[in-house]
Amino acid sequence: MLAVRKVRRKLRMGTICSPNPSGTKTSSEVCNADWMASLPPHLHNVPLSNLAIPGSHDSFSYWVDEKSPVGPDQTAAIKRLARISLVKKLMKKWSVTQNLTFREQLEAGIRYFDLRVSSKPGDADQEIYFIHGLFGIKVWDGLMEIDSFLTQHPQEIVFLDFNHFYAMDEAHHKRLVLRIQEAFGNKLCSACSVESMTLRALWEKKCQVLIFYHCPFYKQYPFLWPGKKIPAPWANTTSVRKLILFLETTLSERAPRGSFHVSQAILTPRVKTIARGLVGGLKNTLVHRSALIPVSLLRFSRSS
Repeated sequence: MLAVRKVRRKLRMGTICSPNPSGTKTSSEVCNADWMASLPPHLHNVPLSNLAIPGSHDSFSYWVDEKSPVGPDQTAAIKRLARISLVKKLMKKWSVTQNLTFREQLEAGIRYFDLRVSSKPGDADQEIYFIHGLFGIKVWDGLMEIDSFLTQHPQEIVFLDFNHFYAMDEAHHKRLVLRIQEAFGNKLCSACSVESMTLRALWEKKCQVLIFYHCPFYKQYPFLWPGKKIPAPWANTTSVRKLILFLETTLSERAPRGSFHVSQAILTPRVKTIARGLVGGLKNTLVHRSALIPVSLLRFSRSS
């Protein structure tokens, strides 16, 4: 989250740039929006699993709808409390973990996206939404925003990690996968050997999107990678010291071959954390503490 705040400042200052339609750079600096395309040639044949890939946590949660029902990812007790309008306003302060849209994150250089999705009660068209306590935007809208960026930046590769599914039956999964196909089409990369995934190989195939699907449903589609191919160990702590130790340990223990690896450099609030900072919210309670994490560990995702 700290990294994202710094990115927003850079966006305002104009130090993060996108190429003009003509393909020329708008700055003499390497643009974060095209950092993969700008990597030196000797890295083009290196497996992506050997590169550090910046990512974001609860990537979609830059906006949640406090007027929507409480999500199925919440307990029955929270759902009962949320009948009080003030409770949802407080929930929003703890559900929003990003302050950049998908497009802004992509332009800032983010390439790994942590995605949690759900159906919505009473939604007749079976649309799928992003979810983090409260419902976010429609998944379709987010996918189209990502696809628009990729079309304009044909050498950038993204990892979309669908790792939590709520209130979804087989029909909902089919609906979601159809949306993924409609959004990205030939940009989708079929699951194969992790070691064969290099920038050059993907560029030659014109593939830009790796979809990880943490559900047995992945077996029915060649472009869905199994969730086990991108493990994301979670420290689940509010302690910076414990988080750093956890990150160092899990990085040293990660599989040398056959999978990617996510380092979640995030602090997670506990019930008492939320109770103490109820009104202040996540941003004012834990984000500033993240400033104590060394810069070398401020990567939301790192491929193994």
